[in-house]
Amino acid sequence: MPSLFGVQSYCFRNTNDNAQTAELVKSCGLDTIEVCRVHVDFEDQSAHAPAIEAYRNAGVELVSIGVNPIDTDEAKARCLFEFARKAGLRLMSIDFPIEAVPECFALADRLAEEYDIRLGVHNHGGRHWLGSAQALQWVFRHTSSRIGVSLDTAWALDSREDPVEMVDRFADRVYIVHLKDFLFDEARNPRDVIVGTGNLDLPALDKALADTGFTGPAILEYEGDVEDPVPSLRECAEAVRTSMPRTIS
Repeated sequence: MPSLFGVQSYCFRNTNDNAQTAELVKSCGLDTIEVCRVHVDFEDQSAHAPAIEAYRNAGVELVSIGVNPIDTDEAKARCLFEFARKAGLRLMSIDFPIEAVPECFALADRLAEEYDIRLGVHNHGGRHWLGSAQALQWVFRHTSSRIGVSLDTAWALDSREDPVEMVDRFADRVYIVHLKDFLFDEARNPRDVIVGTGNLDLPALDKALADTGFTGPAILEYEGDVEDPVPSLRECAEAVRTSMPRTIS
């Protein structure tokens, strides 16, 4: 089954209006979105319905929210799960603050079971405690299969990990993929580029995802050109469709 192909709302952080964001998604030739806190205050439950309605009215499918931290505050965490319930989501991208370990694992597992949802831990680069495959493996040893990875390909590269190898390693726990690509300067500072033109091997990623049976959403995330990211996102979408035919419909 082909994966849904969409975009992270953070790409459009220059606006916090959901109706406008939905139109920008459509301008990229896409109709699927993962929504971040720039566009929804998840703790304000009165903001949930208007945001969901804005995307539905535009014909843009919500597939995930994130990346949101889950610590030990159950009331705060429940706001995320309530939004997911109202939107009909089965996935979320999350983070675990290191100071909340291990209690946060138990809370996340319990709420994921209650709301029948899967959580993907976002690997946010070499400076983040969950950036490495080794750290993620440790988390998975202490959690149920409700918790997997929201694999960010560029931040994997930043951690000197091979995102293709990470797909193979975690296989049935890869729930979401963030398609993102970096070039690095001599000081290892990253710069967003069109996916497939930096260090990300799109055909190899396509094969790995297909071979491991990945069916989750593939979400573009391009953080350059803040004022007008649409042209670059169109290029990204075309590159993915050309290079990842086994994963993307």
